[in-house]
Amino acid sequence: MSFNLTSPITGGAQTGFTSPTYTLATDTAPTNTGKQYAVSAIGGTQTGVDSSSSPSRPFTITLQRPPVLRSLPSLNGATGVLPSVPRNTYKILARKGVTVLAGQAPQVMNLTVTLDIPAGADVVDAPNVRAGLSLLIGALNSISASIGDTCATGVI
Repeated sequence: MSFNLTSPITGGAQTGFTSPTYTLATDTAPTNTGKQYAVSAIGGTQTGVDSSSSPSRPFTITLQRPPVLRSLPSLNGATGVLPSVPRNTYKILARKGVTVLAGQAPQVMNLTVTLDIPAGADVVDAPNVRAGLSLLIGALNSISASIGDTCATGVI
């Protein structure tokens, strides 16, 4: 698996943060088809942010590939059409312990990105698979602070 993160990670822009960085430590992924990292330290100005991951307030990122990579089935002999196109689903999950009410136990916030790639496109149309990913990642990076603001205010 080539999902590898290099520590530290430079965080996306967020309102109230200055030059956020996250130092990562290798962690144990929940499955053998994933890699997981835990935040061991933060950098920049991130007032009020926990400085590392803990069992009750996790700060982790997990990168997962499908347990079984699927390929295209044979064409239907009578029609020459694919009976169905299976998908290979990759996931990126970030978990962060958050306080929902002072004095209460922390809750875990789950943030998930799902990449649902039709089998065969990885081989036949890799440039367009990469273009879609490039657009997604670029868009998320360009609106990082806006996403944070929307999650904090409910205004889109």
